[in-house]
Amino acid sequence: MLDRLTDLLLFRYTNQGKDNNTNEKPYITMGSIVWGGLVRTILIVVISWTVVGYYELRDYWMVPLLAIVGLVIYPAYSQYQHFTGRIEVMQIETLCGSCKHFDPTNQLCIVFDEHVSTTYIPCEGDSWEPLTYEDKTS
Repeated sequence: MLDRLTDLLLFRYTNQGKDNNTNEKPYITMGSIVWGGLVRTILIVVISWTVVGYYELRDYWMVPLLAIVGLVIYPAYSQYQHFTGRIEVMQIETLCGSCKHFDPTNQLCIVFDEHVSTTYIPCEGDSWEPLTYEDKTS
């Protein structure tokens, strides 16, 4: 569990090439991006609060703000870009991408509540229903 938390904090999965569409359970999900961002923000706030209080550096309020932008927002944005790119590829490559039960924001099959990958389709095509225009707009 400590390894997983460290990987989330450092956003290592993209850099190591571990996250791809062939894994049965994806490493990068929307939840992992948000969780990593929240944990990083909390760490930066606690550390900056402690340092500012101890050394009385109230004139340097911009440093924690820049740290949040550089260490939280930008890495989370790049992970989100990787996540959406991977989902677009999955929607093209798999049967689930054209199914009305596929939720691309979570990479889940809504009927079975399981993650979808290029090597694993939860329903094996039995519950597949085509995605209609009304489904795309709602």
